[in-house]
Amino acid sequence: MKKISIVIGTRPEAIKLIPLVLELKKSNFFEIEVCSTGQHQEMLKQVFDLFEVQADVELKIMTQNQNLSELTAAILSKLNDYLAISKPDFLICQGDTTTAFTAALAGFYNKIPIGHVEAGLRTYDKYSPFPEEMNRQLISKLADLHFAPTINSQKALLKENISENKISITGNTVIDSLFIMNDKIHNKLMEVDSDLIKLCQEKKYILITGHRRENFGKGFQDICKSIKHLAEKFTDFNFIFPVHLNPNVKDLVFSELGKIENIKLKAPLDYINFIYALSNCYLVLTDSGGVQEEAPSFNKPVLVMRENSERMEGVEAGVVKLVGTNYNSIVDGVSELILNSDKFNSMTNSINPYGDGKASEKIVNFIENYFITK
Repeated sequence: MKKISIVIGTRPEAIKLIPLVLELKKSNFFEIEVCSTGQHQEMLKQVFDLFEVQADVELKIMTQNQNLSELTAAILSKLNDYLAISKPDFLICQGDTTTAFTAALAGFYNKIPIGHVEAGLRTYDKYSPFPEEMNRQLISKLADLHFAPTINSQKALLKENISENKISITGNTVIDSLFIMNDKIHNKLMEVDSDLIKLCQEKKYILITGHRRENFGKGFQDICKSIKHLAEKFTDFNFIFPVHLNPNVKDLVFSELGKIENIKLKAPLDYINFIYALSNCYLVLTDSGGVQEEAPSFNKPVLVMRENSERMEGVEAGVVKLVGTNYNSIVDGVSELILNSDKFNSMTNSINPYGDGKASEKIVNFIENYFITK
């Protein structure tokens, strides 16, 4: 039996890796060990609890006000110690976080084969998104197996001289999670907050999320100005904004938008409540990567407040539009989707390019074949 260590540090990683954990546990071929770095400690616990999964190892690396260098060093040191004791046969990391990059680096230092979930996403601008773009590229240099969500991500890996037989196009595991949890909501196996249900049923609403480092400062100032204008222009809509806890976001958003009646500022939503809000909104205004993949599964138009995206499949499919952080672009983009029904319908009737909910199954099959043929 081969031992696989799955390293998870943030809420998005948990959402995208736990379906894979569950699928791997169905196999008689593997022993599974989940290692939590605790990069997002409280948010991680929410997701683990929802899926009824527990971490086997918790590193608890976070201290207050860590910068990226300190965070990277702390995770790398503790992961190196963990791997020296655990001695897995294979290590899995996901995406583009500091945890994912340092897990791959620690795996390399310990000569452990590495699998990268959500491989091949690229903007080729090393500062956008920061530090995620370089994390992705560096992980690709270290990984042995690459689980690419789309054909475009496979092409990016091939362009970087990664062997085709080391790449599997799987779809994105975030869709696996979305389907699992949405079924639980519909079957009343998960309870949605009653106040949120009431708010979502009050009237049509636009769901907003924002947290990217590269938007701190002027970017978020312009985002807030545009949301304020839109709320005053479209008073028959609510603007529901679960506000990220980072002071660079939270302080500005509450200062600029806190007194406008139809802007509803909320604490960050847990995964179940976020899925409910996402599935019932009119459109999504976001700078998130994952939301670009999730919203099209509910046929929700996505306007992305970033200058570029590593997920251009959604743009090409017509379900996502880049509006950046420019005041006029955001205002015009949202206004068009409210006032132009043809444009709105064209974005809601397109096909989600990010998968069918079976990505985890495909990844497990690829890993099994790797060990069988090794």
